[in-house]
Amino acid sequence: MSTYLLLVTLIHVPISVLALMAGTVVVRDMLAARVDRTWTALYLALSVFNSATGYLFPVSKVLPAHIVGAITLAILAVAVYAFYVRALGGAWRWIYVVSAVAAFYFNVFVGIVQAFLKIPVLQQSSPTQTELPFAATQLVVVLVFIAIGAVATRKFHPNFRAS
Repeated sequence: MSTYLLLVTLIHVPISVLALMAGTVVVRDMLAARVDRTWTALYLALSVFNSATGYLFPVSKVLPAHIVGAITLAILAVAVYAFYVRALGGAWRWIYVVSAVAAFYFNVFVGIVQAFLKIPVLQQSSPTQTELPFAATQLVVVLVFIAIGAVATRKFHPNFRAS
């Protein structure tokens, strides 16, 4: 492994894990109709850095990961705008919830892809990521996130505005 690739990996992977941890806290708070500015800022920033640092890995062509990263960055832009510019006012409350949860889903999605690429037992169960174990895992996860998004959209009515 080249020094550059090692450095990018040592930056990207911890940011990814921290973004997942912060996303868990933010979504938990949404489900409890709470918002914590510090956790929200941390989650949004780490998620942006997570997607952005993914582009630092050396490749010769556009990969599905680049497309997912671009989609995630666009969704995060909406979440940041809804939270910081529109202060969760009116429809921007549910737009924020949907975009923040969707961005979290994409982070989890990529984590699952990486798990099936790197963990030997998972890799053996789905070597091309087209087999049933991978597809079933991703289906369950997307259904869980749809349910979380629906419940959070209904429940998330914080008592104060974001700005």
